[in-house]
Amino acid sequence: MRINDVSKLTGLPISTLRFYERKQLIPGSYMYRDIHNYRVYSEEIVEYLNDVKALLSADFSIEELSLLVNEEINLSYEDKLKLVKQKVKEINDLKNQLNRSEQYLKTILEGTAKFHKEC
Repeated sequence: MRINDVSKLTGLPISTLRFYERKQLIPGSYMYRDIHNYRVYSEEIVEYLNDVKALLSADFSIEELSLLVNEEINLSYEDKLKLVKQKVKEINDLKNQLNRSEQYLKTILEGTAKFHKEC
């Protein structure tokens, strides 16, 4: 698959795919260069990039993702687990905060919120 195909299937701009490549977020198992130096991607890249998008939306930074997937960084498995566990904790904390916010907004809609003036 060429970069244009990957872009269409993932919804990611070509510039983003090239950026991911520069940041070494795309493991070599998903991409190689043909004899004309064009990028050729495996079919599995689409699912992988959808996972990357999900992690970015979960507030992983590019640097954190690079630590997890970059084959040239020798981060230990234990350190990778720590990073993932910390992110899971942050996501759970955020979910709890959002649930509290939702409950409070419902009290506003129900008219039971303690405001000095009505909304």
